Amino acid sequence: MELFVMMVGFTLAAYSVVGNDVIQTLGTFLASNDRKPWWVLWAFAGGILTVLLVLGYTGNGLFLGGNDVTFDRLDKFIDNGTFDRSLGLIYLLPPLILLLITRLGIPVSTTFLILSFFSIKSLPGMLFKSLLGYALAFSVALFLYLIFAKLIERIFIQRNMTPQSESLWTNRRFWTVLQWLSTGFLWSQWLTQDLANIFIYLGNPEELSPWMFVFALVVIVGMLGYIFYQRGGAIQGIVRAKTNTDDIRSATFIDLYYGLVLLFFKYNVLGLWEAKMPMSTTWVFLGLLAGREIAMRYQLGPKPDRQLGLMIFSDIGKAALGLIVSITLVIILYYVEGRDISVLFGMD
Repeated sequence: MELFVMMVGFTLAAYSVVGNDVIQTLGTFLASNDRKPWWVLWAFAGGILTVLLVLGYTGNGLFLGGNDVTFDRLDKFIDNGTFDRSLGLIYLLPPLILLLITRLGIPVSTTFLILSFFSIKSLPGMLFKSLLGYALAFSVALFLYLIFAKLIERIFIQRNMTPQSESLWTNRRFWTVLQWLSTGFLWSQWLTQDLANIFIYLGNPEELSPWMFVFALVVIVGMLGYIFYQRGGAIQGIVRAKTNTDDIRSATFIDLYYGLVLLFFKYNVLGLWEAKMPMSTTWVFLGLLAGREIAMRYQLGPKPDRQLGLMIFSDIGKAALGLIVSITLVIILYYVEGRDISVLFGMD
């Protein structure tokens, strides 16, 4: 039964996490390359995924950090004995709930929804780091786009690209190469952060057997292919609703900036967070989009209004839903397992 829960839970988590989080790393990539065959985009992203997993599994993580497929993001869960208890059918509940929410097109934090179910003690650290991520992404995006929106984004909006253009601002081939490079960088950073949300179902990542690794690789690459075939699914609408995100030039800067923010949080640069503590990349991405959208509207129009405020708060509310659901699921788990629920509220 435990092996069944592990494999089914992993499969459901792989589809749900990739399907929900595709807006973060691959949303702009899909939106700006919608004229290319889906399998070409899949081959690109799947190739990077395969290389990273092999590097992590063989202990050659290099500058990416770690010596396992989660790049040390589950160290806290190893230390607190998470992998010492057996997995019952109730552990399939988080990915099933996430699957339902994803089908509704609601972006939630898979980090909170899945990892909190295994260790509620890690929630405060993950929440603090995620809030910092949203605030930093929002603030820096607002600052940068207030400066560069009129200088750069206006050119992107006014000048269409052509393959034969002699100007680098409008040469499609030039920007296609840059955008794919920035996407590859972002995709690698996201994977080293969020693979933990999937692999936690397979137990201690440092003890992953070769056949289980092959199973995991096939499942994740296959699920990624299905998401690409669907062109991102319902959640893709959040990216398309933002100003000029389907322009491959704008997408290049969005992906590069987002990747740099994730890289920044991978290390304890300011001494404010634990480097190996997982964080919600969904919150970081939504902060980036919110700061960018406000600056773009302020500089290029239409001016920020009530409708924009509702859009931003709607995105925040959808992301916070994952936190609420995750705490609810933990309470259910404690009740089913007969554990003291008062511990969750600091009343022990």
